[in-house]
Amino acid sequence: MVSNELTNERVKELAILGSTGSIGTQTLDIVRAYPDRYSVYALCAHRSIDKLVEQAKEFKPEVVCIADESLYGALSDQLSAISYQGKVWAGADSIAEVVTMPSVDVVVAAMVGYAGLRPTIEAIKAGKTIALANKETLVVAGEIICDLALQHHAPILPVDSEHSAIFQSLVGEDRSEIEKILLTASGGPFRTFSLEQMKTVTAADALKHPNWEMGAKITIDSASMMNKGFEVIEAKWLFGVPVEKIQVLVHPQSIVHSAVQFTDGAIKAQLGAPDMRLPIQYALSFPERLASDFPRADLFALKDLTFEQPDLNRFPNLGLAYEAMRRGGNIPCVLNAANEVVNLAFREGRCGFLQMSDVIAQTMVKAAFIAKPTYEDYVATDTAARRLAEQQLS
Repeated sequence: MVSNELTNERVKELAILGSTGSIGTQTLDIVRAYPDRYSVYALCAHRSIDKLVEQAKEFKPEVVCIADESLYGALSDQLSAISYQGKVWAGADSIAEVVTMPSVDVVVAAMVGYAGLRPTIEAIKAGKTIALANKETLVVAGEIICDLALQHHAPILPVDSEHSAIFQSLVGEDRSEIEKILLTASGGPFRTFSLEQMKTVTAADALKHPNWEMGAKITIDSASMMNKGFEVIEAKWLFGVPVEKIQVLVHPQSIVHSAVQFTDGAIKAQLGAPDMRLPIQYALSFPERLASDFPRADLFALKDLTFEQPDLNRFPNLGLAYEAMRRGGNIPCVLNAANEVVNLAFREGRCGFLQMSDVIAQTMVKAAFIAKPTYEDYVATDTAARRLAEQQLS
């Protein structure tokens, strides 16, 4: 659930989780552009210590944290070499702690995958504003996240371009008047491929996204349309609408980032050039809009804006996401865990592109169903589903 409870009185201190990834580095672009508004309190990364050290040298945060504890020594040595004066932490416990620090105003949740769930929960419990780029948090545990956000008055602002577009379209509107959410998808690099062609595509092929610059995991998810399936689940929780009211439209030009249709038939949409800095900046500055030099969409240069029905026969992952949401309980967690396993396996050449959907579907069938999962149930489900998915690949 998206909230508007925000203040803009002073410089905002950011804790950036996933600072060396695509969203993290573009968030730092915003900090560079507005040093009078934003300061970096903490930088957290998974393994990219060289880039993390470069960022620490420039932004001088209070805390630098690496998720992979085995890299603590190497990170400490490199930070000492640049005379870094702040704290150096390592491990999942440290990341979960840093987001609760009193000085932190906004947590940019840009870690990839299930690993982003725990620190986001801790940040919400601490009442922080969440700039949410980690889809898996709401996919895995949407009900818990929304309940905690209400309980602790923690605003959740979407960073995904599609959910930002929906959020912008809903500002000033009554949520009860939503008839349909129109969630756009580029279609990815295989939009026009036949099933026969997709049998032989490689990870290198899938990583050539036609419109967006993203990390490897999310780019593969975009190619398989699992990313869009995750966004359907995310939209259900962020905007409080049943999944039946969320419609996916394939829009190859990526100019209409998403739209909302209201009960009177009116449609409001947000358009813009495909640049992730725009939704990141909007999440950080809301309710203000800050001037930027981002690329502009030239409507006169656009020959066509086209929209297509998604093909669930060629891209079954989207259908699996709808099924997971309809079944509810811990099944979206199963969906995510199996997808993380096959996504990595595909990138490593251990799984075919079409095989990914088969493994996910079978894992959803085999996993034990829990109707009202607790956080501990999600942790156990994630472990069990990963094991089931791996068994099908061996």
